[in-house]
Amino acid sequence: MSYMRTAILLAALTALFMGIGFLLGGQTGMIIALVMAGGMNLFAYWNSDKAVLRMYGAHLVDPNGGRDARELYDMVAGLARNANLPMPKVYVMDNPQPNAFATGRNPENAAVAVTTGLMQTITREELAGVIAHELAHIRHHDTLLMTVTATIAGAISMLANFAMFFGGNRDNNHMGFIGTLALMILGPMAASLVQMAISRTREYEADKGGAEICGHPLWLASALQKIAGGAARIPNEEAEENPASAHLFIVNPLHGLRLDRMFATHPPMEERVARLKAMSHTMGSGGLGSGGYDGGDTRSTTQAGPWSGSVPESPRRARGPWG
Repeated sequence: MSYMRTAILLAALTALFMGIGFLLGGQTGMIIALVMAGGMNLFAYWNSDKAVLRMYGAHLVDPNGGRDARELYDMVAGLARNANLPMPKVYVMDNPQPNAFATGRNPENAAVAVTTGLMQTITREELAGVIAHELAHIRHHDTLLMTVTATIAGAISMLANFAMFFGGNRDNNHMGFIGTLALMILGPMAASLVQMAISRTREYEADKGGAEICGHPLWLASALQKIAGGAARIPNEEAEENPASAHLFIVNPLHGLRLDRMFATHPPMEERVARLKAMSHTMGSGGLGSGGYDGGDTRSTTQAGPWSGSVPESPRRARGPWG
């Protein structure tokens, strides 16, 4: 049902894009809009992962770069085997906000990126839950889906801006000034709502898939609560400058200083945690499920790691294994 809903929402987004093109330029405008969307999606298909990793200053983890680098790499490798996925590339972002995302056009060309803030905030078990969530996105091909939806939504906003400059002068545009103004406002808003609906649907599925991959729903539930608390306190400057990328992260990285909360790209945290807790009862109170992950190294969780970016302290926050 979730895949059907996603397909319907994606079709609605495409129809909205074509409709705006038709309103602006008739059949010719609709065709031009489709050609533009095709070119943008083709470019995004091949380059979106590199662009977003560069945007956040992510650097590739060298498995021979130290004990903690090896542990992180081995954790991703073990969870990828559980998920029956090729080994993705592993990146670390020097960012104090705890967060993570996955990107890539397909499982063979995928990457998982975590922040230094995340590695300093949560335990190894919770980190395994986060990585499993991102691997679920890769397995479901959500990384490509969200790239396509973001590209179409961006194209709709671009067309809506064109409407003010060109729409009113076209003979086949009968909207008038009021109609053009409404198109400029409502078009991008409708596209954002559809994009958010797709993103929220995929987040629920990734939570479920991640819990199955690691075998411990409560690991992910606990991680989500810590990440949400950290994201609310610690700004992510790169995300604030590029809000269109917010949907990539496991938790919304934006602070809601403008209209971010009204147009949230993620489901309510309470609902996500509640679903995972309910799932843990089904799997045996969060115990190891079939093919689950055993947590890897369970040594002391107070050691410092190679990524030592400072994170503002909170009296209630327990230190994670890497800081």
